[in-house]
Amino acid sequence: MKKLLVLTAISALLLLSSCKRPLPTLSLLVWEGYANPSFIQGFEATCRCKVNAAYMGSSDEMVAKLRGGAASNYDVISPSSDVATMLTQSGLTAPLDLAKLPNYAQVSPVLTLLPLVKKDGKVYGVPLTWGPNPLLYDKSYYSEAPQSWDDLWDPKLRGKISVWDDLSTIYMAAQVLGFDKPDPLALYNLNDQQLEQVKQKLIALEPNIRKIWTTGGELTNLFQNHEIVAAMGWPLMTNQLRKLNFPIGETIPRQGTTGWIDHLMITTASGNKDLALSFLNYMIAAQTQKELSDVTGYIPANPSAASLMTPEQRHNLHLDDVDAYQKKIIFWQDVPRRAKYTEIWNSVKASD
Repeated sequence: MKKLLVLTAISALLLLSSCKRPLPTLSLLVWEGYANPSFIQGFEATCRCKVNAAYMGSSDEMVAKLRGGAASNYDVISPSSDVATMLTQSGLTAPLDLAKLPNYAQVSPVLTLLPLVKKDGKVYGVPLTWGPNPLLYDKSYYSEAPQSWDDLWDPKLRGKISVWDDLSTIYMAAQVLGFDKPDPLALYNLNDQQLEQVKQKLIALEPNIRKIWTTGGELTNLFQNHEIVAAMGWPLMTNQLRKLNFPIGETIPRQGTTGWIDHLMITTASGNKDLALSFLNYMIAAQTQKELSDVTGYIPANPSAASLMTPEQRHNLHLDDVDAYQKKIIFWQDVPRRAKYTEIWNSVKASD
């Protein structure tokens, strides 16, 4: 009996020790909306872990953090297609074992066949969502949707618009100047003369800019407070403002627009690579993709998510005509002269 009591006491101590053991923590550096509790809690419960997320305001902010020595702080990142290739080549991200990602086979081949996150026959990222940078407008101000990005330069909009603190604002101005003709991808490799014209075009826009936004929440507040009536934005803000019953409109002007394909990648410095792989597989599952679209209004990379949506949601996400919708979007690519683009954008902001 005495021996049995000793064994029982030892078992209780081991159980208590196990309960006190901290849960593994997965750290994310991602875009807003990609770590919403509505779907993250399911992963935490299934894998008995904790997920911590930090949000970034631009691709350049994320790259600066990773190259500034903070890469070991994050297990998973969500770069957009304009920096995903650079990160793949940089050594900051790890190749993926696709055998541990069974849901990868469900992701749209239109996305997985792109060379954006591939090197030496290996895959470094999984597509998560994609979408445009649309023109958002206050429907209480506009009787009909603006037809052109040129409308942002209308003198009547003095102090009433906002643009994103990101190189995508350069791409937009370059489209207005016609630099995407005849080759749309020329937007991402403009020469010095073209960039100077873009700079002058954006400086001419400054009287109309109420504020340059850096986070989705900031742009949402600008609309809610009626400080602005139009802006280049994300579908995330459209989704947020519609839920707040704000009369927000969203359109792609006649010039088209640029857009992004966001990927999930694992940092080379991650000490939780197996857990990170499980997270990637969870995030591209059809059910999670549907819940992610519910929050962000972004288009899922896994087409199977559409079967879990209402006809209205499929229509709003253009999943009932996805091929035609994609043709309106010039997806971000690697920008070989990114430093020069950044110099131009910073000089525009400094001239304010």
